[in-house]
Amino acid sequence: MLKSPPAALRLSTFLAALLSLAALLGLAVQFWAQLDRMPESLVALWALLRYFTVLTNAFVAVVFFQAVFSKPPAILLYGTLLCAMLVGVVYVLLLRDLPLNSSGDGIANLLLHHATPLLALAYLLLGAPRGLLNWRAPLIWTAIPIAYVLYAFARAAADGQYPYPFLNVAKLGAGQVIVNCIAIGGGFTLAGFGLVALDKRLAARPGRTQS
Repeated sequence: MLKSPPAALRLSTFLAALLSLAALLGLAVQFWAQLDRMPESLVALWALLRYFTVLTNAFVAVVFFQAVFSKPPAILLYGTLLCAMLVGVVYVLLLRDLPLNSSGDGIANLLLHHATPLLALAYLLLGAPRGLLNWRAPLIWTAIPIAYVLYAFARAAADGQYPYPFLNVAKLGAGQVIVNCIAIGGGFTLAGFGLVALDKRLAARPGRTQS
């Protein structure tokens, strides 16, 4: 007779599936809303790929779909969780007052900026493998915001459009944008160290086993 998987594994699998589904659904709704403004599919997709939120949720959908069936590398799994949770934090702190263009944008906003970050937190606390990170991980993860900022500025140099107000050199000036980037990058790195510390603390709890 086949044994049922332990409850912790079932919960981890359920949360991974729910997280992947929320991200995928949010991306689909956002794409549909974008098509109302840009009927050409490739143009609409290219416009959406400007945003860190969209790129992060695409990674969430893929990585946690994989997590349903197998174990992604811990540094990839936790790095994706970190990005998803910080999408929610940055939205609440800096972007929540931006107007939404349609009801579709509102639904996508709820999924991509609220549901996915909260489900990522739930997975971190209840379903993530423990004790697999080292203190070098946050330094590796710091490459993520650096790469994104370079990508965003390269696109802005080509078409003059900035994805977020805090990156808008034309309005804020280069000095202020550099300060903003340093603050966000520093916050990202500190959050990464906090994530590793939390992982080590949870792994050290009595009765917890490393996965």
